[in-house]
Amino acid sequence: MPNIKSSKKRVLQTAKKSIRNQARRSSVKTAIKKVVVALEINDSADNAKALLIAAESKIASAKSKGLMHRKTAARKISRLAKKVAAATRTA
Repeated sequence: MPNIKSSKKRVLQTAKKSIRNQARRSSVKTAIKKVVVALEINDSADNAKALLIAAESKIASAKSKGLMHRKTAARKISRLAKKVAAATRTA
């Protein structure tokens, strides 16, 4: 533990941010997984689209908070949308 007051504060703030970022990262992964699982079990197209919208929202939120690079976010959204589109065409 640091001795300087500002360093002590920084350690506490970093710990708080780490917990918050971990929760956000987890929620993004969960949202993505829900879309993929819905497509694997051949769920309805409307449900998959609704889950895609929710996942896009989570990814955009993570991007705006600085948790994810903008191009990474765009790539993830694009790949999910492509999967959902392919599933709705075949269904």
